[in-house]
Amino acid sequence: MNIVRFKRLSEKAIVPTYADPGSSGFDFYAISNQILPVGGSCIVGTGLALEIPANYEIQARGRSGLAFNNDILAHFGTIDESYRGEVKIKLWNLGNKPYAITTGQRVAQGVLAPVDKAIFLEEFDLSRTVRGENGLGSSGE
Repeated sequence: MNIVRFKRLSEKAIVPTYADPGSSGFDFYAISNQILPVGGSCIVGTGLALEIPANYEIQARGRSGLAFNNDILAHFGTIDESYRGEVKIKLWNLGNKPYAITTGQRVAQGVLAPVDKAIFLEEFDLSRTVRGENGLGSSGE
């Protein structure tokens, strides 16, 4: 288990929590009320800054309940270990009615994930594969 240190930037900030011991993602909570218009987006503050362990990232992801029940999607993104600003979540309303976000509501989840750094080597030629240079639709779908 890893320690993620945090700083409250707002008195309304709620410490991220796991819904149950088997959850892979922890919940981020909104610190303000907002109306998410039909077809629109908004940025929701969490009131938290995080200190992520070296060689890790936090992947910001949507909550399945918001997506399936209300057509609210969260931007999938990476919070880098070097970032110390407020964690903010961008939400989109794909539904057919405005959606009210309330203070203290779970708006997204985060997953702490290891990051393996790459070393890039320039080559004259690359190994061949069956797919080769075929792009989108190359598998027939």
